Amino acid sequence: MTGSAMDLRAVQAAAPALVNLYKSAGVSLRKHGLEGGRAAVYLVLDYSGSMRPYYADGSVQALADQVLGLSAHLDDDGRIPVVFFSTEVDAMEEITLGCHEGRVTTIAAGLGHMGKTSYDAAMEAVIDHYLEAGTDEPALVVFQTDGGPLSKLAAERYLCKAARLPLFWQFVGFGNTRSSQFDFLRRLDELPVPAKRVVDNAGYFHAGSDPRTVPDSVLYDRLLGEFPAWLEAARGAGIVRV
Repeated sequence: MTGSAMDLRAVQAAAPALVNLYKSAGVSLRKHGLEGGRAAVYLVLDYSGSMRPYYADGSVQALADQVLGLSAHLDDDGRIPVVFFSTEVDAMEEITLGCHEGRVTTIAAGLGHMGKTSYDAAMEAVIDHYLEAGTDEPALVVFQTDGGPLSKLAAERYLCKAARLPLFWQFVGFGNTRSSQFDFLRRLDELPVPAKRVVDNAGYFHAGSDPRTVPDSVLYDRLLGEFPAWLEAARGAGIVRV
């Protein structure tokens, strides 16, 4: 099995502040049998009005840095596409190892009105980007939100349709763990196979009201926890061919 897409020296040169995250992500990849694996990595960020405190306190930027640290193991281009969404897609940007510090916070500051929460708009943007890229590599989509979607039916429909693509959706909840806002995400995570979708293509975990307190090692374990089982099922179904 080959090593990481980018080695430690490359990360040190491009993004020294992310070296510890890169090392922590490497430990989790080895733990889950994913060392040497390749995948495109996407980041989807909730830009709805209730997310304002999480942008202000650096929680969203911190998650972006953590995902970048992980992506350096899986993809050698040193960049990840980032979808900001609320009622619609507010922006499709990218962040890079060489220009990551405060980048998400800066982009968000220029987006203007923070709307409501339409998962389906963001999911469509990811699917379109993946298909246009013309790759056959699997993709890990880290999808952050602090609440349920405007249209539960549309979100479920997109997830079930996307199950036939090499895309795994790892949902990350920010906010009160007891909030009923996240009941839908728990249900989405447990949609039956094959009655609703050809493979289980989603995971969910809750990062709590202060996501910055979640240790990096825990975050990476949760981001990767269901990915290996999906890879095996998707390969078995002919969805992932590499």
